[in-house]
Order: sequence, then structure tokens, then C-alpha cells
Amino acid sequence: MRHPALLQADWPAPAGVHGFTTLRHGAGVSAPPFETFNLGLRCGDALDAAMANRDELSRIGGLPSSPAWLQQVHGVGVVRVSEGPRIKGTPPQPVRPSGAAFGRSSDREPLVRDRSSSPPALAGEGAVDSEPEADAAVTSTSGTVLAILTADCLPVLLCSRDGDEIGAAHAGWRGLAAGVLEATVAAMRTPADRLMAWLGPAAGPDDYEIGVEVYDAFVSRDWRAGAAFASTRPNHWRVDLYALARRRLQQAGIEPDAIHGGGLSTIGEPDRFFSHRRDARTGRMATLAWFE
Repeated sequence: MRHPALLQADWPAPAGVHGFTTLRHGAGVSAPPFETFNLGLRCGDALDAAMANRDELSRIGGLPSSPAWLQQVHGVGVVRVSEGPRIKGTPPQPVRPSGAAFGRSSDREPLVRDRSSSPPALAGEGAVDSEPEADAAVTSTSGTVLAILTADCLPVLLCSRDGDEIGAAHAGWRGLAAGVLEATVAAMRTPADRLMAWLGPAAGPDDYEIGVEVYDAFVSRDWRAGAAFASTRPNHWRVDLYALARRRLQQAGIEPDAIHGGGLSTIGEPDRFFSHRRDARTGRMATLAWFE
């Protein structure tokens, strides 16, 4: 659905696959500094305002169901979401896709968990409590809406060329370096060479300056990743998250010409995007996907 508060994903997705990122204005009721379309519940905004914005998102976005929101922790956890009644108090059960070994950095906890229930109706604190701790989600169930919150981190949408499976990942620099995109691709039932990706709005390469910690997190493991960094002063670089994400997705098996998006900057476009790096106390955009 076209709306001034929504930025449509620009990718050749199959008919029936929907994806977009929300903008900070054009809808919503949040007061400064979260004006006006903040979708985050943990950034300091009034809960009733953020919940009202989520209700409005469902209306203007034409969503077929309540989004499967996540508690994002800058990790590599992936949740598989499917329909079914939620049993109150029952946590998502761990599953492991065949042919892959998964684990968080400790290798003690399964990476992919099955959320075999539909999200609850958005109604205050219950919505917060129901959100599983993860930084990516995948689904093969039509009408299930995946959602990622960002304010400089990179949101990535995935879909099969057949349009029968989708994924969404939150790729800040920590998660990107740790392998959240590779984990999301591996969690999908569709082979990587049958997937396409869209890179949503993130901190742009002309605006995002980082230090040694970020540089080393990538270059110490892959010296070719150095091409995504441009030196600005001693021990500081501008980093191209889009270039790093494209490299990771290609290494995971996605064809280069199947990776779309990029070229935006949340830091550099204050009229359109929230940016934590720019404003510190700010709201969150949502990037959503589903298929019919």
C-alpha cells in the first residue's frame, strides 16, 4: 500500500511479496524527540503513543496480521514464525534446520527457535512481553508479518524467488560482524541461490565514522572487507555497511545481482529517518515483510 509514511522496498520481488520501511513523519502521534511515527517500545517514548503508532501502522500498511516484533540484542538469533494459537507462558521451542549446525557465540543455545504461534493483539505491555529475543526472523507462512526496528542499523529483507518464504534481519555492525545475515540465510528452507535481498535505510558510508573496534571486527577476519572502510583520521574510518552486507550475503550464497537497495543514509536525512548516531534519543523505524 502506498502511503507518505512508507518507503517501499525497491526490489523485483515476486507478486504477492510485500516489503517496506516506515519513515519518521507522515503518520503517528509521538511527541519530540520521537516525532512522530516511532514504532519502538524501548527507546523512551510514551508506551501509549508507540502502541497507537503500531495500530496505525497496521492500518496504513494494510497488514494481514500483527507484526512478529522481536527483542533485538545485536546478536545472531533467528526465530521461525508460523501460525497457530499462542499458549500463554509457553516460550518458543528450539529447532535446528537440517544440514546446518547453529549456535550463538557460546554454541550452547540454539540459534533458530520456532515461534509456532501468531503474535498477540497489540495491547500494551503484553505485546512487549511476547517479543522473543532475536535479531532475525523467517517464515514460510503466508500472511505472517516479519518486523525489524532500526535507527542506523541495517534492516535486510530476504525472499525466495518463488515468493513462498521470507526473512528479515537486523544487522547493526555487531550482528553483521557476528554473522546474523549468514545465520538468517542458513535458517531459510530456500537454497541461498534462490533468494533475493533488499537492503533498507541505514547509516550511510559518507556519514558513519567508526573506530578500531569496528574496523578490527571485520578486517581481522576478512582482509578484503577493508575495501568498505575509508580512513578519516588516525584509528578512525567511515564504513560502508551496505558493502559489508553485500559481501556477507554473497559469501552466504546469494547471487550478486539478487541483492538490491542501499544508497540511503539515516544519519544524513533527518527529515525522513530516525538516527541514534545523529540524535542519541530518538525513535525507531520499522522494516516489514510478508507474502500472500
